[in-house]
Amino acid sequence: MDRHFSDDYAGARGKFLAAAEDAGARLWQFAHPLKGPGGEALGTDIVRLGARDARNVVVAGSATHGVEGFCGSGCQTGFLRENWAARLNSDTALVLVHAHNPHGFAHQRRVNEDNIDLNRNFIDFEADRPENPGYAELHPSLVPETWAGPAREQADAAIESFKQREGMKKFQQITSRGQYDFPNGLFYGGRGASWSRRTIEGFARDCLSGAARLALVDFHTGLGPRGHGEVIGRGGPGEGQYERACAWYGDDVKSAAVGNSASVRLSGTIDFGYRRACPKAETTAITLEFGTRPLEEVHEAIRADNWLYARGGAEGSSHFNSIKQQMRTAFYGEDSQWKADIWARGQQIVAQALAGLNG
Repeated sequence: MDRHFSDDYAGARGKFLAAAEDAGARLWQFAHPLKGPGGEALGTDIVRLGARDARNVVVAGSATHGVEGFCGSGCQTGFLRENWAARLNSDTALVLVHAHNPHGFAHQRRVNEDNIDLNRNFIDFEADRPENPGYAELHPSLVPETWAGPAREQADAAIESFKQREGMKKFQQITSRGQYDFPNGLFYGGRGASWSRRTIEGFARDCLSGAARLALVDFHTGLGPRGHGEVIGRGGPGEGQYERACAWYGDDVKSAAVGNSASVRLSGTIDFGYRRACPKAETTAITLEFGTRPLEEVHEAIRADNWLYARGGAEGSSHFNSIKQQMRTAFYGEDSQWKADIWARGQQIVAQALAGLNG
């Protein structure tokens, strides 16, 4: 299964497109206006397997958080190479969205070209933005003036003091739930719809709005035990979407609303975009979250990458190469066992989604 996975965005995209061509799959391509680090073209590429008018559709997406795309891309290429089209009945389709956030994938950043966390960008910007009391206090320490020396030491001490006083869970909630006031900060949700959001919602309106039932499986990495794929549902007991997820995926389903997930409650996640575009469809969304490194190590990589582009001069920084490697380590398990775990779990969950829709 190593052959399904790639070392960079260009390789991942090339494998996916070649597999789509070999499979004779229907393909849409949306060109991103910017380029990759080597000047390569970027884009969101979408394949549909199965009947064009299928009422039941599973949408498996990758790279909502760019650098996390290695995981989902490998599974998407595997679905094509291993003829998952043959598993579909006449009323079911499988849609593979390769790289919701291609710019972040190519540049090995979690965020997009505007420092927007795409999985916080799907709020209603015409309404009041979600509040995140507490982030403003932490922001100066999360984004220090320098990455070495007294400023960094003071920032680290302030963060550690907060964790000791309030606990790691509250620190995670405040920093990662999403914030809309600091464009150079962590988990920034933006001030309007990003290119990726417009692209995703546009495709869904044009090509998925006829579906009666949608199952969304969004591949992510960075939280939980290494190689384990946590199924993160939406809502809690008594809510239709949560109950359907439990029926389809079993006791593995966790939820931030219930309080048993590796994730915290978030604002503006990508499933809201699909729901907005397909209001008549019964939608059951999950995040499939694969662990890589300990939580504090992952969070520190996110902080380092944010600093690099907010204050560090990006490519001109002496910290550039080390922070890029830090990000890659935090979000991509490059060993064969990790890839085998991802591929096995990815197949299991998408098969359960297909069975659930047809149940």
